[in-house]
Amino acid sequence: MRKLLSLRHWQRTFVRIFQLLRSKHVSLMDKLLFAVPALLYWVLPDVLPLPFLPIDDIAVTMLLSEWFARRMERKYNMK
Repeated sequence: MRKLLSLRHWQRTFVRIFQLLRSKHVSLMDKLLFAVPALLYWVLPDVLPLPFLPIDDIAVTMLLSEWFARRMERKYNMK
């Protein structure tokens, strides 16, 4: 839990995301698996204010970033 509240952890996570999105080893489909849901969650709650989506945009992006970075590093042996 302490790790999730650490600014240093999130800084490294977003650096990893940037590197993974720029990497030629990661397939376009895998990149879209991260980018499309993140972008949709940033746009859709503003267009359709749904009461059952109480999680903030940045929180969803952060959780999705952590999941994506771990999954891609395991899949492509990049760590």
